[in-house]
Amino acid sequence: MSAVVHDLLSAAARSGGARIAVVDGERELSYAELDARSSSLAAALAARGVAPGDRVGLALEKSIEAVIAIYGVLKAGAVYVPLDDQAPVHRLAYIARDAGMRCVVSSDARAGVCRELLAQGVPLETIVGAGAGGGDAEGRDAKGGVEWLSWSAVEAFAPEAPPVASDPDALAYILYTSGSTGEPKGVMLSHANCLAFVDWAAREVGVTPEDRLSSHAPFHFDLSTFDLFAAAHGGAAVVLVPRDLSIFPVMLTRFIAEQTITVWYSVPSALTALVLRGELEETPLPALRVVIFAGEVFPIKYLARLMELVPMPRYLNFYGPTETNVCTWHEVPREHPPTAELPIGVPLPGVSAAIELEDGTPAPDGELGELVIGGPTVMHGYWNDAERTARALHSEDGIRHYRTGDLVRRRSDGELLFAGRRDSQIKTRGYRVELGEIEAALSAIEGVVEAAVIAVPDETITNRLKAFVVTGTPITEARIARLCRERLPSHMIPDEIELRPELPKSSTGKIDRRALQQ
Repeated sequence: MSAVVHDLLSAAARSGGARIAVVDGERELSYAELDARSSSLAAALAARGVAPGDRVGLALEKSIEAVIAIYGVLKAGAVYVPLDDQAPVHRLAYIARDAGMRCVVSSDARAGVCRELLAQGVPLETIVGAGAGGGDAEGRDAKGGVEWLSWSAVEAFAPEAPPVASDPDALAYILYTSGSTGEPKGVMLSHANCLAFVDWAAREVGVTPEDRLSSHAPFHFDLSTFDLFAAAHGGAAVVLVPRDLSIFPVMLTRFIAEQTITVWYSVPSALTALVLRGELEETPLPALRVVIFAGEVFPIKYLARLMELVPMPRYLNFYGPTETNVCTWHEVPREHPPTAELPIGVPLPGVSAAIELEDGTPAPDGELGELVIGGPTVMHGYWNDAERTARALHSEDGIRHYRTGDLVRRRSDGELLFAGRRDSQIKTRGYRVELGEIEAALSAIEGVVEAAVIAVPDETITNRLKAFVVTGTPITEARIARLCRERLPSHMIPDEIELRPELPKSSTGKIDRRALQQ
């Protein structure tokens, strides 16, 4: 068993270096090339002062370079922090400052974002992969003393990663998710956290060198860790799925067929789009042997239809918030497709799943309670936020336990059933979103007096976001939406904005959200 995540790459390069590791459109990279280029990057980072434990930002589009960057940062003993390339710079700057980034790995296409981060006051010292950035001949910016190191300069380093101790408990990556305070929160995950899931998943799925795994999720989304690391675990190829294909389901179906994808992993809404508009009846997918979905509830009627149209693969439902990685799973039986309810399944080996009532006592079998996950997949906490960490985690006999906020009940056969949330978090398009963060962004807009956001159930994306806004000065719904796009990532922008003279209130003066739902 690997001690740290990048051991998976080293092992794959030793056992089959000529095999394809990454497919990015017309470009391909072998395991030997990926191993060498990521080692050169690790050496370049170390030479520029990146030390074990440092947080390195990834300001990259999904690409071969992004995969090299992930492994290069890990080989340097550092922590990779992927930045959403669709998020506004204001949000990215907050994440960069919160994580204490001094170095960012980027590309020529994203150099502008790096300059905007500098303009926002982020104290970066080194920007790798974005050319000279308009600096002098040595790539040093005359104004801020920032060093810009091109990819060609990185490749001049010998492919020898710096000697770094293999510590399974060291952080591997920090993923920033929606936070109730109006700012994102950083979930700290270690090498051991990641491998506890990846080792199991690669074995359960049976990943081999003959496989071609899809990489549909963006790298700042936790689903991506299976795509990259389970592929390396089995020596398989990972095929990067262009973001724009999700807008055109027919093209996505053809992509899966033409790329002979054998293992697909995505949120259910992407698969629902294939069922509704992907013309699956006309495009056979004979290579596809496993379909995995996670991140949101899969409407039964669309799952059943997908299994009818594409009957050969295994269908696996993975469950787990970012704070726990995947922690439970369920295989949908071919002989008995779901008709009423789809379980989130049973815990992974070594993972515990307790159901607790509000007073903390165990819920009787069949009764609803909050799911508490314990074991090796549970995060180390929230970066730079000891108070939030103390509220979310508790330890028993040295094992971390996380209160998920998800309400579940246990069936008589031991399988868990998801029943919703106990707080203001909701799921939309596979993302877990704090409604309070959207409300904070709306309230920050000049002229907005009060705002409330509700989730409207939607069978294709789980929930649509509807905002109710009270204004004190004339402002249109279109302008509010435009200003939201400057503050929030695309999946958090309200789908509908309704202006109202006032919001309904309860007897205690609080916003009556139940009335808004009617």
